[in-house]
Amino acid sequence: MRSRWADRVAGDAGTVTAELATVLPAVVLVLGCCLGAVQVVGQQVRLTDAAADAARALSRGDTPDQVAALVASEMRGARLSLQTHGQFVCARLSADSSFAAFALAGLRLESQSCALAGGL
Repeated sequence: MRSRWADRVAGDAGTVTAELATVLPAVVLVLGCCLGAVQVVGQQVRLTDAAADAARALSRGDTPDQVAALVASEMRGARLSLQTHGQFVCARLSADSSFAAFALAGLRLESQSCALAGGL
């Protein structure tokens, strides 16, 4: 003799598989976007650090070529622009997102840092 519960569970056996097949791609997509966002945040932090290092190097009197080499060693593919604002020298870096899906969407990261010219 089978219980009513056993009959109901036996009738719903394929439902769980169908629901999993429907939900799993969405879960994988959301997880991938979350991991990509973490990667982009890490890239932004590295870009900010590289801009600060470039501004400090400029303030010490390094040449723009030396600063460009420093940036290239820290952030491959970053574009550097140097500016002077009164007593300050500024380094502005920009780079495309390293996460392919966000790069295709046009995400561009930028960071700027300034230092007092002639500072130690």
